Amino acid sequence: MEFTRVGKVGLRGAARLCPFHAGDRKYNSVLMVSNGGQWGEWGKIEFCPKGHAYGFSLKVSEGLVTDDSSLNGIRLHCSSGGVRGRHYHIVSFFCRCGVWFEGKKCPKGYLVAFTLNVEAPQGPADDTAANNIRFTCGDGTVLEGQSTEFGTYGDWSKRCPTGAICGIQTKVEGITSVDVTGLNDVKFFCCD
Repeated sequence: MEFTRVGKVGLRGAARLCPFHAGDRKYNSVLMVSNGGQWGEWGKIEFCPKGHAYGFSLKVSEGLVTDDSSLNGIRLHCSSGGVRGRHYHIVSFFCRCGVWFEGKKCPKGYLVAFTLNVEAPQGPADDTAANNIRFTCGDGTVLEGQSTEFGTYGDWSKRCPTGAICGIQTKVEGITSVDVTGLNDVKFFCCD
């Protein structure tokens, strides 16, 4: 299995006072959940060049006989300065194994909160860590990814206090000798 880091905008000297700065974007809060997986390392923070995330796609590897890593990547679909017809895709650290599934999009507005489906450690059995994700759109619509059904959803993150999700950072386990879990945890960043 191969892992890839992509993107050009990373965290550069985040300020200690709000709003925070990263690259060319200012963000007002970070959305996290408490049930993320324990393995892996954090990739770079990646931001929508302009606008906010109005949808997402998941990269999933499923059905392998000996090692199922399940959720391996999350890609955000970003508007171009508030225009949903022209868009950008951003992704943080991800595993090359698996396939990208068709994206889910908010009918109106942008992504503002999330919850993560995570399987608890399985001991000597195959671990998958994060398996799926749900987002809440600004209009209240809930979107769920297409992935495996291992694990359970934890609590919802807080909601973006203003604006919507504009950035992502993922935690992915690198290659191990026996059991690769792929994506373990994720943080999202909110911009006005």
